Amino acid sequence: MLSYRHAFHAGNHADVLKHALVVRMLRHLAQKDKSYWYIDTHAGAGVYSLTEGFAAKNAEYENGIARLWERTDLPPLIADYVDEVTALNADGELRFYPGSPYLAWRLMREQDRMRLYELHSTEIDVLRHNFRDAGRRAMIYEGDGFDGIKAILPPPPRRALVLIDPSYEDKRDYARTLACLEESLKRFATGTYAVWYPIVARPESQRFAEQLKAIRPNGWLHAALTVRQPPEDGFGLYGSGMFILNPPYTLAAELKQVLPYLVDTLGEDKNASFKLEHRAA
Repeated sequence: MLSYRHAFHAGNHADVLKHALVVRMLRHLAQKDKSYWYIDTHAGAGVYSLTEGFAAKNAEYENGIARLWERTDLPPLIADYVDEVTALNADGELRFYPGSPYLAWRLMREQDRMRLYELHSTEIDVLRHNFRDAGRRAMIYEGDGFDGIKAILPPPPRRALVLIDPSYEDKRDYARTLACLEESLKRFATGTYAVWYPIVARPESQRFAEQLKAIRPNGWLHAALTVRQPPEDGFGLYGSGMFILNPPYTLAAELKQVLPYLVDTLGEDKNASFKLEHRAA
């Protein structure tokens, strides 16, 4: 939806789950010397101010990254992610939050490449400004990432993390995400695909995880975090999930420690919970 601005939600509990996993998956790809691509279908602005503008209106980050900011007991996977947020806030104050593209840029090596798609006319201007010195290592495309990535798969190094994370404000995004994932696998079956989705009262959200599992019987991981009970009025985000195809082989074991920790630190009532499912390839 062209009305959607991720800045309203920057740094919230859903971003914590998504971005901690993005950092971990990129670390895994970098364990080999061979290059990889990072591909983002809905890149947003790249970096967000938490003290002014959209993010300051609802201050959702206060129940997300802010709860982790000064903790000294972070599990290694979460500590790595928080370290990357800290690098953007050199004075020690939590003022800025990195979106997925910025995190990926921080972790990329000289041989790696980034391909970013953004449809929102204002967001892409900010994205281009934030990556104005990136050169050809970061190519930015104005348009629909669902359709755009068809032209770049498979990537030349045959190694990539593909993040598919639309806003889902338009309920058609659920079906489009499924179609995009199925079509992408035909072109590039060995890539790592990470699909983020919101946990809301909408029926499309409630059945989405099962639809994702049906795409491939094996070689997937599903992690979900809910931070409170569903709202009585049926509106609002009370959790989120990440569905990953071809995940790092160690990720399931790591998340057995991480998800209970996130329930304890980000949970807002007794209904906070997590789900972890995986099927080895």
